[in-house]
Amino acid sequence: MLVRRAGVVVSPFALRVRMASSMKGVSYEYVKEYLFHKSKLLLKVNPVHKKVPVLIHNGKLMCESLVVVEYVDQLFASPSILPGGPYKRATARFWVAYVDDKVAFAKCSEGKAFFGGDSIGYLDIALGSFLLWFEAVHRMYGVEIIRSSKTPLLAAWAERFGGSAAAKEVVPEADEAVQYTHKLHAVHP
Repeated sequence: MLVRRAGVVVSPFALRVRMASSMKGVSYEYVKEYLFHKSKLLLKVNPVHKKVPVLIHNGKLMCESLVVVEYVDQLFASPSILPGGPYKRATARFWVAYVDDKVAFAKCSEGKAFFGGDSIGYLDIALGSFLLWFEAVHRMYGVEIIRSSKTPLLAAWAERFGGSAAAKEVVPEADEAVQYTHKLHAVHP
């Protein structure tokens, strides 16, 4: 089975796919992309949006990070990323859409360790992929996006998520995002 992924290392959207793949134990060939110098492969496999992430599985193309996360979840064995049952799945999709569309946060639910319950799930991956950039913004501008004084449950969740194997395996250091931002500003002031 051939799995290839195209992505930008510090992209929160590409990180979603990397985390889901890591959780599922899916090995893949990683094709590094650059925001302003897109490869011929990327332009060929995603001619509509011309953006990452893209997953190529046995010649079949998937784009859009959350679509790819669901595909990986359905195709490969446990642990499950989406919760069980139609209602819980729909609720997770609702919150993911809310987070993606409004860039807002829901509080940690029902006292569980993660939005997905006792283990990392769909909403955790969707929101957790932005933690790298939250830290980068803090380092560059001194702005704390998640403050433990204002949102202690969310801050505790972010700490747990950042310490998880899924995040540790794939999320680069915040310094890499800071350097990436400086390079972008140098090229596109």
